[in-house]
Amino acid sequence: MRLVFAGTPETALPSLRALLESSHEVVAVVTRPDGRAGRGRRLSPSPVAEFAAEAGIEVLKPSRAGDPEFLDRLREIAPDCCPVVAYGALLPPEALEIPRYGWVNLHFSLLPAWRGAAPVQRAILHGDDMTGAATFQIEEGLDTGPVYGVLTEPIRPDDTAGDLLERLAVAGADLLVDTMNGIEQGVLEPRPQPTEGVSHAAKLTPEDARVDWSSPALHIDRLIRACTPAPGAWTTFRDTRVKLGPVRLRPDAEKLPPGELRPGKHEVLVGTATHPVALGDVQPQGKRRMPAADWARGLDLTDKDAFH
Repeated sequence: MRLVFAGTPETALPSLRALLESSHEVVAVVTRPDGRAGRGRRLSPSPVAEFAAEAGIEVLKPSRAGDPEFLDRLREIAPDCCPVVAYGALLPPEALEIPRYGWVNLHFSLLPAWRGAAPVQRAILHGDDMTGAATFQIEEGLDTGPVYGVLTEPIRPDDTAGDLLERLAVAGADLLVDTMNGIEQGVLEPRPQPTEGVSHAAKLTPEDARVDWSSPALHIDRLIRACTPAPGAWTTFRDTRVKLGPVRLRPDAEKLPPGELRPGKHEVLVGTATHPVALGDVQPQGKRRMPAADWARGLDLTDKDAFH
């Protein structure tokens, strides 16, 4: 089939590579416009745009998927199907009707669970034991379309959102190719999603990522893992922001008041509503990441010092 691939971040690259190695022809990619990144805030192409350009594939960067110029070019290309992985923009009806087999999204959850922008993060935060990926036909509703295929993936106790998303992106690439094959061969029919078990995965904001030390240790562990690497969990110490890496649960340690710090030779404990957690890496504002014990040794901690 003639394909136009839509995607933007690194997460989409395994699928794009897999489709390029398949029997299908990727004739163009659609991605978000260049964005500002890095300390210099320079305009930079998305990872998908950069990869496609190096591969000699036409790159389309509409500011909106409903732009008349973009729709006209898509009609000229006349794709059979448009596979989508983390494109990051809404597709209007005018765009949805152009490919013969529509737009097929690879979504990183077991639909109808966790429809929306942050399915992996929300699954970890919610404490799910299992997640997965699904390919489905895009329609006007948010991740509501009928499903072609699924795969499952256990959530490990130490998984960050980055870890889990990396595994799903690789496994999901094969699922997406299989879905394209099945559509071409006429052996796949999408099935409507169940009406029960629907949940929504709103994007986690930096404010969501602030740690509340009066929460139970298990919730704090999940929150930090769900926010790693983005938007990045944080707390305040001496009125400045400190970024936090994943922590370790310490149910055997002596209980501490929420936010209280207890430095040791090899670890730093922090109090929660239940038992303490041991800090992993920390990054004070304007400084590099470092192990928590190294950070604490460089401070003259007092009894009044705590995370807030």
